[in-house]
Amino acid sequence: MTKEARIAKVVNDFGIKVKRCCASCQHKFVDNDGIRFCTEESRNVSQKNKCKKWQLSDGLKMAGKGGGLVRNKNTKETEIE
Repeated sequence: MTKEARIAKVVNDFGIKVKRCCASCQHKFVDNDGIRFCTEESRNVSQKNKCKKWQLSDGLKMAGKGGGLVRNKNTKETEIE
């Protein structure tokens, strides 16, 4: 793989490495058919699209924080991790 083909990675505040591409961008929108749309560039893009307007999504900013819940489908109980 050439250097140009590699996807850069960033590290969030909790030490989680995230690939810097459309899939991790705040500006992506995916419709019901799986078509990925960039709200900043107003066009359809691929998962690995790279652009200068990339911004880490809110969900990935919080990845690694903890405090999530594990739910048991059968008993409807929750456990704090």
